[in-house]
Amino acid sequence: MGAVLLATILAIFTTMILALWRAIAGPSVYDTIVGVNVFGTKTVLLIALITYFSGNDDLIDVALVYALINFLAVIAVLKLIRQRDLAAAPEGGDD
Repeated sequence: MGAVLLATILAIFTTMILALWRAIAGPSVYDTIVGVNVFGTKTVLLIALITYFSGNDDLIDVALVYALINFLAVIAVLKLIRQRDLAAAPEGGDD
């Protein structure tokens, strides 16, 4: 069990490093957004692993809230990039 846990943690950290590199060096803004989103998702996974192995079930709430914040932040940034205004109505709406 210890070897599997170590391999899992190393794989998660490796993908987090690759996602962070994509977020910093991404050629487009969309690559940056995907990198940040993957990094946030892997952070949620690490919090879930810590919750499982520590036995502290309260941390799963932290992981869920962090996942929700990550999702909403990506949606807000994408809307900001597309419309240049977070409060603007969507284009092509019903008249």
